[in-house]
Amino acid sequence: MTLWAAIVAGGSGTRFWPLSTPERPKQLLPLAGDRPLVVQAVERLEGLVPPERILILTGALLAERIAALVPQVPRAQVLVEPRAASTAPALAWAAQWISRHDPGAQMLSLHADWAVGDDRAFRAAARNALGVAAEYDVLVTVGVKPSRNETAYGYIVPGKSLGSARAVRRFVEKPSAARAMLLRRRGALWNTGLFAWGVARFLGEAGAYARELRDAWPALSAGDVSGFFAKARPVAVDVAVLERTRRLAVVTGAFRWDDIGSWDALLRIRRADARGNVVVGNATVADDVRRSVIWTENEHLAVIGIEDMIVVRANGHTLVMPTGQADRLKELVQRV
Repeated sequence: MTLWAAIVAGGSGTRFWPLSTPERPKQLLPLAGDRPLVVQAVERLEGLVPPERILILTGALLAERIAALVPQVPRAQVLVEPRAASTAPALAWAAQWISRHDPGAQMLSLHADWAVGDDRAFRAAARNALGVAAEYDVLVTVGVKPSRNETAYGYIVPGKSLGSARAVRRFVEKPSAARAMLLRRRGALWNTGLFAWGVARFLGEAGAYARELRDAWPALSAGDVSGFFAKARPVAVDVAVLERTRRLAVVTGAFRWDDIGSWDALLRIRRADARGNVVVGNATVADDVRRSVIWTENEHLAVIGIEDMIVVRANGHTLVMPTGQADRLKELVQRV
């Protein structure tokens, strides 16, 4: 059975302003290392999915930039979404595209803006998920054990065993801190958004359950991508399909995962100095700076006497804010 991968690489990444811009959002930035996140996502599939069977789903503004960053992926497979409509329409289109070119194929779905601590363990989890998907004819999501009581992630509550996987009892999206603690104690997993399925099974389940796509489905079947996106209602695949289907399983991955949702995440995913600071670029940092992110693209920064702060200088703008204030940044960016 042939395997394809679809990498979701849209989004504007406003939570990483001022470094992130509409023309260069976070998936094009080297936030988790020395290479852009989308490059790392493609490299993460090495030995599992060849570049000629990778699709990248993005917007018109980013397509040429992404194609230049990952020339090993055929340019015709950098697919431009006619409009941003979340992941259900995008993955339905990807599955239909793969089905037309390779009937009977399997498909992995992943995002371009993750930090993954162990690519080998990531691939092992993906292989496990694909095996479960094929053996039991189900859709499979990969979960990881939570490392903290995170309120910004979705959780999966596993149910009965299904070979090396478990059925999914329910999803819990962005719980309170108290509920996140309870979920973690009871063995719930973070929903990473790494999915595996046969394209025929996914298209069947999406056609049956994704009512937000129902009016648009004839256009997709006819190959009218613009018509499909015009009629599709924006909705996440988790909501439209995974929370409704009765054919869903979860496997547990043994890799460290972070969706890099804000500047604070860099304190978790990048190597810190002896005082807990993540410093990138030309910055002079005094000995009394602690647990802070200091990032400058070109200009020099000098930082003295702060703790638990984010200081960023990029694209002619400067951001200074305490850690833990990510939710306020989007509103501020709109005002700027």
